[in-house]
Amino acid sequence: MVAAGRGREGPGDPVNVPIPLTSIYRTGGSLDYGRDSNAVWEALEEVLGALEGGRALVFGSGMAAIAAVVETLAVGATVVVAEDAYNGTRHFLHDLAGRGRLSMVTADITDTAATLVACAQGADLLWLESPTNPLLAVADLAALAEGAHGLGLAVVVDNTFATPLLQRPLDLGADVVVHSVTKFLSGHSDLVMGAAVARQDGWWQALSERRSVYGGVPGPLDAFLALRGVRTLAVRLERAQENAGELAQRLAGHPWVTRVRYPGLADHPGHELAARQMRGFGAMLAFEVRGGAAGADAVCEAVRLCTPATSLGGVETLIERRARWGGEEGTPADLLRLSVGIEALEDLWSDLDQALAVSAAI
Repeated sequence: MVAAGRGREGPGDPVNVPIPLTSIYRTGGSLDYGRDSNAVWEALEEVLGALEGGRALVFGSGMAAIAAVVETLAVGATVVVAEDAYNGTRHFLHDLAGRGRLSMVTADITDTAATLVACAQGADLLWLESPTNPLLAVADLAALAEGAHGLGLAVVVDNTFATPLLQRPLDLGADVVVHSVTKFLSGHSDLVMGAAVARQDGWWQALSERRSVYGGVPGPLDAFLALRGVRTLAVRLERAQENAGELAQRLAGHPWVTRVRYPGLADHPGHELAARQMRGFGAMLAFEVRGGAAGADAVCEAVRLCTPATSLGGVETLIERRARWGGEEGTPADLLRLSVGIEALEDLWSDLDQALAVSAAI
């Protein structure tokens, strides 16, 4: 994270890769046009590729990276996707399915056998998340990748929640890993960007072509900010994960909380699998409260340090009731997703505790 992607390292060279504020390059060099590459993209891709163990490509958004992967499929292909995958992914696949571009099948990816049965019905691609967004379910990535490959499917894993510091899906058998760089990788809630990482050159070439043809590219300034953010991922994630683990324990004992979903808790259904598959349990958790949707909304309205907002992975703690969004019909109405930041633990707990007390009084 710190040493890679520095560019030239001779005497007098800049420590950071300069931002190339140009869309064109003089003929005869390695670069021609700004839609295909630039020095900051290449530096960021070097870092992300090293972290995930493959070759990376950056995109204008996480959805652009997701779309690039899906658009490698032939018309009429079938995608098996986690039933509680990221809303944007499911919405995109549903949109394509509604226009006859492909078929979409949802599966409970915590049930490996059932998921592979769904894959065996003529599917072409298995789309996984682990932990899932927002229910924090854990899938056996290695078993699913092996089984899917045996059936002739490609396997893609959205690794946004875990980051490559906690989980490397390519090492577990995935063909492609995607990220919303907007989230933990950049870490400061100030840009929108995506990435895809592939181990095989064929996948990388296909995705590179999709990026150029469809134009889903990031600006060099955004790439510079993302590169600056990823330099501190380890220290940010360490602090946020420590906070999340402690908050999960405290919330589990709170009288106004009915359920906590965090893989680090011993009673989480995927705890043992996550302990084997991951190098930490992450900074995302979800919890359900008494009072239904009204109770959950009251918590969001009462917080003062936590920020009621969508997105995740920044240095600030974000909270939201996920079921308020369309397409989240399978999410409990009282579920609050918490993206834990790096604030002082006791300040975070004091804020959540008082907000839960306000909710209880309604």
